[in-house]
Amino acid sequence: MADTYQTINVQDSWQKNLALLIDHIRMPSFPDLLIEYLATLCQFDTSLTVTYKKSFKPIIIQPTDPSEQSSTLRSFIDNGYYLLDPLFNAIQNDVSSGVTRISEYAPDSFESSDFYVNCYQYFGIVDEIVLIIKLDQSVTCAISLGRKKELGSITRTELRALQEIFPVLSALFRQFWTAQSGEYVQYEQSDDSMKQALKSFGSGVLTQREREITHLLLKGNSSKAIADSLNISVGTVKVHRKNIHAKLNTSTQSEIFTLFLNHLKSLTD
Repeated sequence: MADTYQTINVQDSWQKNLALLIDHIRMPSFPDLLIEYLATLCQFDTSLTVTYKKSFKPIIIQPTDPSEQSSTLRSFIDNGYYLLDPLFNAIQNDVSSGVTRISEYAPDSFESSDFYVNCYQYFGIVDEIVLIIKLDQSVTCAISLGRKKELGSITRTELRALQEIFPVLSALFRQFWTAQSGEYVQYEQSDDSMKQALKSFGSGVLTQREREITHLLLKGNSSKAIADSLNISVGTVKVHRKNIHAKLNTSTQSEIFTLFLNHLKSLTD
């Protein structure tokens, strides 16, 4: 009888939590309540809900309180590090909706990339689970749940629980967005200067192929990954990398990244 009673209580709690979400589906409080609900399904240390639209900077949906936004998060958005984020680039390539890990999109040399070294590592997370929701034809929502070292990687049970409820949560979030999107899109800022910086960096100095390789290097791809992506040999990539350093007067990937940031600054000043 005790086991049966416990099961009924757990089910009742699940229903109440979901009912609470539905009650707030068209209210500004919905994103915070959604995170609270997700915390009943899996453990995490950090959460971030962001919407991505191709021609605009990402918009933070949760947390909206500046006191809850770390300096690393502000740098991620304001300094344009998101342009090198594997998740951002996966979304630009029309990634499918669902529950996944950030590691599935990360390049093979992610931890040596400038994005990781200068930004991502300061989030202090060892595993990041992402719920990707297509809100309409141009906007995608990403709900990121970060786990630090003490929690370690997400368990199969937790991941399965998120996957099972995902269709319901994605439907609810789309309803929230229909009602509340106007409160967020007023803060949209064009990221044309940043995209132009990526497009024009090295123009007049590097060849088109060298610029493609430089872009892939900035994202954290190894020579082998670049070779596979461009359908050329690793040896050819290494020759291009040598020529890139010679033309830019650099010797490390970090120096190239510094040049890129200076180039970006020159376009926005």
